[in-house]
Amino acid sequence: MGITLTNGIITVEIADVGAYKGSRFDWTGFITQVTLESGKHTYCVPESLIPGEGTRGKGLCNEFGISRAIGYDKAPVGGWFPKPGVGLLQKPNNSPYLFNYDYLVNPFKVSVEENHQEIQYTVQPLECRGYSIHMVKTISLCQDKLSITYELHNKGSQFFETEEYMHNFIGINNNEVDSAYILTLPGSIRIENPESSYTSELLQLSEGTISWNKTPERPFYCELAGWENLDTNYTWELVHKQSGVGVRESGDFAVSRIVLWGERHVISPEVFVNIELAPGQSLRWSRTYQFFNV
Repeated sequence: MGITLTNGIITVEIADVGAYKGSRFDWTGFITQVTLESGKHTYCVPESLIPGEGTRGKGLCNEFGISRAIGYDKAPVGGWFPKPGVGLLQKPNNSPYLFNYDYLVNPFKVSVEENHQEIQYTVQPLECRGYSIHMVKTISLCQDKLSITYELHNKGSQFFETEEYMHNFIGINNNEVDSAYILTLPGSIRIENPESSYTSELLQLSEGTISWNKTPERPFYCELAGWENLDTNYTWELVHKQSGVGVRESGDFAVSRIVLWGERHVISPEVFVNIELAPGQSLRWSRTYQFFNV
């Protein structure tokens, strides 16, 4: 059935814990839809429009450890390693960790407290080879803003490092990607390490903005640079000119990486936070989304 938060300005639909059963995305706070002005404008779309394709992402769903899985390299074949927000994952072989592989999951136990405008998830750790990670995640509404706050606590005996980002599967009012979309980013943004020449040809840069020359025929991906001298606050903004609405994400953490992914129906700016925690240490960070009329 899912959970709905609303304040009369924005409505946020969240999947129940366990509705998404994959090993990639955080099971808690898996946001499947955001609507503005009583359903007049929608923002969230699935990763793929083809049933069974992709890793079953949708809307605003975050992931830990896409490139640095905690404890994976030292785990034996058949052994387990922790993925925050998901559970213990089983290592099937000696191949490198793959974020899109469907690992066997022993899920964490999660308790949920909610009211109409806030929900809090408390994720209890499962000890695994000295790793033990406690997480509290809170989603709250205030006027036209949606805030997500994370608190990560290292309860184990092992130091660990990883990263977290939000995979923003955005398609405003289900409009296909074209020149009506404008993405504004911090700093003097530039494209680096495009996945292919197709990405470079597709994207057009102008004074801190990215637009699309045409509707993509296949996925595009690149890293973004030029923001490195920012302080601990960042903002990106995606507007669909014909719909007259947009979404803006900001955060209170030092950015470690920004990338851009998408395809015909979806645009996903992704902002990464670095995580390094010794035993007994904690880290708190938050993301805020504002849904607005232009």
